Amino acid sequence: MGKEKNIGIHETAFVTSAFRSFDENLSQDNFAKLWQNSKTEQWIEEYLDQVSSEETYTHCLRNRYFLDTIKKLVTSGEVEVLINFGSGFSMYPFLLDENTIHIEIDKPEIVDYKMDKVNHWQRNYVLPKRNIHFIGVDFSTNYKEGLLSKINAIKGKKSSFILIEGVLFFLSRAETNSLFNFFDMIQKSGDYVGSASFQDTLKNTAAFENLLNFFNQNVSKTSKNDYQTIQDGYYKSMVNYTLMDHQDYYSLSAQYRNKINQDRKLILNENFYLLKKIT
Repeated sequence: MGKEKNIGIHETAFVTSAFRSFDENLSQDNFAKLWQNSKTEQWIEEYLDQVSSEETYTHCLRNRYFLDTIKKLVTSGEVEVLINFGSGFSMYPFLLDENTIHIEIDKPEIVDYKMDKVNHWQRNYVLPKRNIHFIGVDFSTNYKEGLLSKINAIKGKKSSFILIEGVLFFLSRAETNSLFNFFDMIQKSGDYVGSASFQDTLKNTAAFENLLNFFNQNVSKTSKNDYQTIQDGYYKSMVNYTLMDHQDYYSLSAQYRNKINQDRKLILNENFYLLKKIT
């Protein structure tokens, strides 16, 4: 997860949360607004103007899809533990049943900051109490053995849902393969993975060119080859998982009656996949 090393906290985790707060009815996240701050607001204004004004709604629908999916699986008794890789400042623990166990995994500086803020808001009754385990990980190190031990100590034999959103775009294919192999080690038959990624066609859009220019001006110098796109076949070919559902911004907009305002070339269309472990 090395390409994110030059990207500050406010430019990723803060911004994603702020997008989710733009339309709470759509995202169903009434806590995301807690992360708003003046620095982020300025960054967002420039981002929406220079990249794509549709981004607020794409992030709201990403949150809504995974939230509704996990809620159904928790209600049906299929999921007891939510493991969020690259959790950022997402607020799923406070939007789900209080009996759900949460494992939040991210870089140490993000996890430490989030834990301090969550504890503060809980002490002041802004957030409800939840069973949350924060794990900070330096992904540039050989982290898997230690992380697996920590996850297993918390999860035990309980059923799990692994969520990875907003991460794969910044990884190499080798890193992605390694990560899904790690998921396979964590989970048992009947467990789920929710994944968000972009397809190859993204790199032919004006929105992607805008995004690349914005990153180069405001974050760090990169090229289009530094960002990973993933086709459907990648998920369909997984040996120990079966693809249960596939949605994107357009299908979710139809489902949740979200009005699309921009031309397709000006939208960063993210795809969402639900996988179930079969062995």
